[in-house]
Amino acid sequence: MRRVKTCLLLVTLAAISCGCHPGRVVTGHTVVTQKPVAKDATREELLEAYNPIARNIKTLNAAVVLKPTAGSKYSGVIDEYHEVKAFLLAVRPAEIRVIGQAPVIGTTVFDMASDGETFRVSIPSKKRFLVGQVAGERVSSKPIENLRPQHLLDALLWPEIRKEEAVTLREFNDENARYYVLTVLRGSRQIEVLREIWFDRSDLQVARMLAFGPKGVLLSDVRFGDWQPTDAATGQTAPAPSSTAAASFPRAIRIERPHDDYKLDLQVTRVIMNEEIPAERFKIEQPAGTELVHVGEASENKQP
Repeated sequence: MRRVKTCLLLVTLAAISCGCHPGRVVTGHTVVTQKPVAKDATREELLEAYNPIARNIKTLNAAVVLKPTAGSKYSGVIDEYHEVKAFLLAVRPAEIRVIGQAPVIGTTVFDMASDGETFRVSIPSKKRFLVGQVAGERVSSKPIENLRPQHLLDALLWPEIRKEEAVTLREFNDENARYYVLTVLRGSRQIEVLREIWFDRSDLQVARMLAFGPKGVLLSDVRFGDWQPTDAATGQTAPAPSSTAAASFPRAIRIERPHDDYKLDLQVTRVIMNEEIPAERFKIEQPAGTELVHVGEASENKQP
């Protein structure tokens, strides 16, 4: 009996000394991680959390690190680099420019822009200058010709949910987290899903956004994390947004576009919102000595 009591005492002392995390339950050899406390919100409260971000961010001036997933179409341009430092400018409704530079040496890997109708991409190492129509784009057999600046724009400047749009609310739980999902619908006779906006219930921040095309085609799946306050412009005070929700921005973003066959990780190192950006900063001219490629034309895939 004395031996049994001694063993029980030793087991108790071992459990205390191991410093078990208060968020974990230990049963035998199994460690069960408890989910964070889930916050409650109504459909209207989630709309009020999302729309100020979509409405109040008019411009973005950001420094990011781009990390392409191996085998993706972005690796056709930057496959020799583990990551690329990029400078990104964006203005509503559809202007964006992204300049990617090689690490350490700082040479330009690509320079791309879009105005919502036409995109232009300069790739100095390939001596090519790509031009194409955003609406009429199609996947090229050449990986370097699948860079699309508007894909980044869609992930960074969100569309506002209008009052006349039909929106449903549901819950979704997995082994790691609990979510609210706002589903934006389109159509009257034949209703389809336009977008899904996922809120992490631990902090009610936007964690994921899915965009769908006609017939339920998944166009993009974007995940957001590490929300932090935005930076102030040098020498001036950043404009105060009308909602505290728009005063923060996700610093970790993953863009997945299954039909464009790529995934791209963005690590945002600096972001300034709503400073004035001159229109000329979005203009790209074809560099001398480069080949002009009209992406989407029938002849472009026949080039050697």
